[in-house]
Amino acid sequence: MLRTYGPACDGSLIEASAAKIPDTATWVDLEEPTSEEEALVERCIRLDVPTESEMSEIEPSSRLYERDGALYMTVSVLYGVQDGVPSTAPISFVLTDNRLVTVRYTTPKPVRAFAEHARRDPALVKDAQTALVRMLDAIIDRLADELEAVSGTMEELSHEIFAQSQQDRRIPVKKLTALLTRIGRVQTLLSKIRYSSVSTLRMLSFFGGSNVVHEEKQSELRHHVASLTTDVTALGEHSSYLIDSLQFLLDASLGLISIEQNAAMKLFSWAAVVFLPPTLIAGIFGMNFRYFPELNFRHGFVVSIALMLASAVGPYLYFKKRGWI
Repeated sequence: MLRTYGPACDGSLIEASAAKIPDTATWVDLEEPTSEEEALVERCIRLDVPTESEMSEIEPSSRLYERDGALYMTVSVLYGVQDGVPSTAPISFVLTDNRLVTVRYTTPKPVRAFAEHARRDPALVKDAQTALVRMLDAIIDRLADELEAVSGTMEELSHEIFAQSQQDRRIPVKKLTALLTRIGRVQTLLSKIRYSSVSTLRMLSFFGGSNVVHEEKQSELRHHVASLTTDVTALGEHSSYLIDSLQFLLDASLGLISIEQNAAMKLFSWAAVVFLPPTLIAGIFGMNFRYFPELNFRHGFVVSIALMLASAVGPYLYFKKRGWI
């Protein structure tokens, strides 16, 4: 799909058979473009549009470069969080003097939200540079919102792991399994947020060092780019802190599992010790020899039962006194 935004453009679809893109369009959005739509945009801006395979390259030299006076920048944007399958997808930005072209094969939430705002407030896309920094602002704000949500989830996990009410009772296996599953999902989301923030920071560093930003009349743009760079740097540091904290929670959860396993093994160990003396006594008095001491003892059965009970209760009380069980 091909949509255009600007002072006199409301984001309406442009047919691939159109003669040209509206002259007032400052942002040209290509979503899963066809070859005809790419050809139309390339003919109007007189520049090549990155292909999907070129956007998938991960080396910085293939994602951030300048060609024929235009800036080519590709950033990995977070999406799929609400569906429970967080991932990142590349979005390419081609910035010319008067137009911003975006090429994408998915629709992340911040891009969708920015498009809706641009329809209602054309000032957000009054020129190509403004459209770019405003869209990056929306992407970074979304990353911050997701980090806040992750922080809340980690607080809940910490409470479940270290809850005072759990110190004197065993934790069910299903709960421990669910705990590890939640930690794994949070770790996946954090890694995607971290990857997206690093990608965005690289793009801002490249864009901030370009001639477009350092023009004398672009003081407001320089300030905005510097502010965005500071924000995404802080997000990266915060995500690193959360990753370290999550590792601590994972270690604590694994420690709880080890404690539960040790408790189970200790149960078998003291049970074996408690029932070993009665078993020995029963084995001795159960031997069927013809000449056996105490064979005709009238109270032999009662005495043997009493000995077995005493030999079982004695170790149990000793272990209980020592706090081993």
